[in-house]
Amino acid sequence: MATTTGVLCAVRGSAEVLVVRALDDDGALQVTRRCADLAELQAAAEAGLGRVAVVSADLDLLDVTAVATLRAVGVVVVVLLDPERSTTADRSRVAAADLLLDAPADEAGARAVAERVAGMTTVAPSGAAAHGAMPPDPWEPAPEPVRDRGRVVAVWGPTGAPGRSIVALQLAAEVAARGVPSLLVDADTYGGCQAQLLGLLDEAPGLAAAARAAGQGALDVATLARFAPFVAPDLRLLSGIARADRWPELPGPALDVVWQVARSLAAVTVVDCGFCVEQDEVLSYDTRAPRRNGATLGALATADEVVVVGAADPVGVHRLVRALTDLAELGVDAPRRVVVNRVRASVAGPNPGRAVARALERYAGVTDAVLVPEDPASLDAALLEARTLREIAPGSPVRRALEPLVAHVADAGRRGGATAASPALQTAGARR
Repeated sequence: MATTTGVLCAVRGSAEVLVVRALDDDGALQVTRRCADLAELQAAAEAGLGRVAVVSADLDLLDVTAVATLRAVGVVVVVLLDPERSTTADRSRVAAADLLLDAPADEAGARAVAERVAGMTTVAPSGAAAHGAMPPDPWEPAPEPVRDRGRVVAVWGPTGAPGRSIVALQLAAEVAARGVPSLLVDADTYGGCQAQLLGLLDEAPGLAAAARAAGQGALDVATLARFAPFVAPDLRLLSGIARADRWPELPGPALDVVWQVARSLAAVTVVDCGFCVEQDEVLSYDTRAPRRNGATLGALATADEVVVVGAADPVGVHRLVRALTDLAELGVDAPRRVVVNRVRASVAGPNPGRAVARALERYAGVTDAVLVPEDPASLDAALLEARTLREIAPGSPVRRALEPLVAHVADAGRRGGATAASPALQTAGARR
C-alpha cells in the first residue's frame, strides 16, 4: 500500500478550500491538520503530524524565525504568495522556505500547487529540510554566484573579561583607518559596551533594530546603513543591547540575515561576541525557545575568521586553552587567530611573552599567538575620552602588537571586500 505524506495547511482566504481539496485529491498527499494560526501550525509540526507545511505568506507572525523553526523540526515549508499584493519584503521575510508559489485563484492553479508539493516530497527524504539537504527546486532558476562579498571576523574569547571588546574596537578602527570600509557589531548578549566605549547613546540598539527588520524581510543594505551610523571615516557601528535582559530581541535566524546583508555593506565586519557558547540541553528540544547564546553561535558559524582573545595571567591562559577546545568541539572550521591580552611580568615572570608563548604551544599547539603588552595608561585615557587608541595614544604598544593582525584582516578585506555599497551609502548615517 502506497504511503501518503501528511500536510499541515495554514492557508488564508478563499484559496484555503481550493488548496486543501487539491492536496487531498493527490494520491501522494493527505491534509492531516488545517491550522488556524501560526501557533497551531508550529505545535502540529513539533508533534510530527505532517512532513509538509503549506502556509500563506500573510499569516500573522510568519517571519524568518518562524520559517526556521518549522524547518528545524524537519518540515518542508511551502509558502503561498498573493501574486498581486505581495511585496519584495514579503518574499524576503519567507525566503528561507523550501518553496515559494503563487496562491491559486482557481482549481487548476490549486492542482498545480499540489503537483509541486508532491514533487518535492518525492525527492526529499524525511527530515531533509532540517539538515539543509533539500535539493534545488527544478522549477526555479539557479541563483547567481555571489561576488565581492565582505568578510566577517568574529572576536570571541572565554569568560573573565580578557579584553574582547577592546580588541574588536581597535581591530575595526585600525582596519577602517587603512581605507577599508568596516562595520563593528556589538553582539554580546551579556555585556555589550561598544556604544559606551565610543561615547554614544545606547537607548536604541542598532543590532536589535536590524534583527527586527530582518525578521520581517525588510532588511537591505540601505536599511542596515541607517541602523549603523559612522563613528569614524569608513567605520560604522551597529550598537548592541544596553541591558542584558533584552537578549530575546536577537534571535539567531534573524541575525543570520543581518550577517549576510553586512557583507554587502562593508568590506570587513568585526563582530564582538559574548563569551558563552553553551547550548542548553533542555532548550535544544524546544525549537521555539529563544537561545541567549544564539547570537554568538551564529556569528562563529558564519565567520570567515575567528579572533580568540585570552588573558595572559595563569587563570586566563588556562581558560584560553579550554576555550580553544570548545571552539573545536563546536565544529567551527574558520581560521583562527589567538590574541593574548595584558602580557606583563607581574603575573607571568621576568620574560612574560616567552612564558605565555611556551604555555600555549605546549597545551594548545598554538605557535602564532599575538601577544599584546599591558598599557593601562593609554587604555584608561581612551576609555575616559571615549576614543580609540589611534586617536588618543598613537604610539601605544597595544597598537604595535596588533599591527600584524590588522594588516592581515585589512588585506583580506581588500581582496574579498564588498563593493556593492554605493557612494551614497558610504556617506549615510550620522558622523561623529
